[in-house]
Amino acid sequence: MPKEYPRALRINAQLQRELTDLIRNELTDPRVDGVSVTSVEVSPDMRHAKVQFSQIDLREPPARAEAALNHAAGKLRFELKRRLKIKHIPELHFRADHSAAIADQMNRLIRQARAEDRDNAEDRDNAEARREPDA
Repeated sequence: MPKEYPRALRINAQLQRELTDLIRNELTDPRVDGVSVTSVEVSPDMRHAKVQFSQIDLREPPARAEAALNHAAGKLRFELKRRLKIKHIPELHFRADHSAAIADQMNRLIRQARAEDRDNAEDRDNAEARREPDA
C-alpha cells in the first residue's frame, strides 16, 4: 500500500518553502525582486530539482531572473544544506513559469470578447428599436 504523502512530495514542498524564503531574504540581486517559487519537482534519485518561478512584474523579461537564479544556485544549495536535514541537496535548475503571463493574456482576450458581445447586442437592440412596427 503506497504512502499517502510520499517523501518526494514532502521534499518538493519543503524546498519550495525554503527557496521562497531564501530568494526573498538572502539574495540581493535586483533581477530577482518579485520572484516567487511556484513549484519544485525533485528527480526520483533526489539529485536534481526543477524549480519553476514566476515574477510579479510581467514587463521584465523572465530570462534575466532565470540567469540570476541559476547563477545563485550554488549559494542557495549551500543555504539549503544548512537548513534541511537531508542527505543530498539536489542541484537546482531554475525555469520561468509562464502560466501567469498566459493567464493574463487569456483574461484580456475574454474581457475583449465580452465587450465585443455587449457592443453587438446593443447594436442589434438599437436596430430593432429603429424598425417601424408592422401594422
